[in-house]
Amino acid sequence: MTDRAETTDVAVPILMYHAVSSEPNDATRGLSVSPEAFAEQMAVIAGLGLSPVGTAELAARWRHGRPLPARPVLVTFDDGYEGVHRHALPVLAKHGFPATLFVSTGWLRGPYDTGGALDTMLDWDQVRELAAAGVEIGGHSHTHPQLDQLPDDALRRELILCKEIVSDQLGTVPASFAYPYGYSSRRVREAVRETGYAQALAVGNGLARRRQGPYALRRVTVRRSTGAEEFQRLVEGRAITRTFARDLALTKGYAMVRRARQVRRKAGRTRV
Repeated sequence: MTDRAETTDVAVPILMYHAVSSEPNDATRGLSVSPEAFAEQMAVIAGLGLSPVGTAELAARWRHGRPLPARPVLVTFDDGYEGVHRHALPVLAKHGFPATLFVSTGWLRGPYDTGGALDTMLDWDQVRELAAAGVEIGGHSHTHPQLDQLPDDALRRELILCKEIVSDQLGTVPASFAYPYGYSSRRVREAVRETGYAQALAVGNGLARRRQGPYALRRVTVRRSTGAEEFQRLVEGRAITRTFARDLALTKGYAMVRRARQVRRKAGRTRV
């Protein structure tokens, strides 16, 4: 009999994609991948015999202590760039892979567009087609702010508006959330839970584990500079710390700056 701990406390690579584009603009280039690279990366996953799962499925299995499929991996996209529909969906369909798309509702083309998007975005018909094809649609806030820097009322507005718009447009309530920029705090995670999301993804550039809790699951970044060998290491969970050593150092330094800013803001509100 397989030990239950061995099947539930598995380290899982959750891949974080953004734009899939042949000609990304300067704002999205670094965090984009070409259509050709994306197709090659999905072929690597298939060739290695990995088992792609959805965000809600992974969290539900961990929540209830159910075993995961052999060698699980997650494919996720942030923001809602048009290339996810144009380029990624046909590749996912070819392999029969599930994926999760986290949308910033105020960035998508249509009635809720706030004009803040960085590049060409999906429209709601395309989001519905993605959902109909089996892509899980999750929330990514309304206007993509740094949530941990917002006051409580603005934070809850971002979370609730995003959830309500997705629910209205798709007819289903989003179960999963991803923090814009990966930034969160205990206050933000609590607000996400209270808004009704069952799980949430951060970044962290590390493997996801059950013990991280359902509202702080880590992901690894796939970018334009991710080569074939590096990608294979990511999905196999090898040399993650070495691969992202510079990112992790920058993240720690910036976290200290952000905490100092929060303290100053709280002090300013107290004086007022």
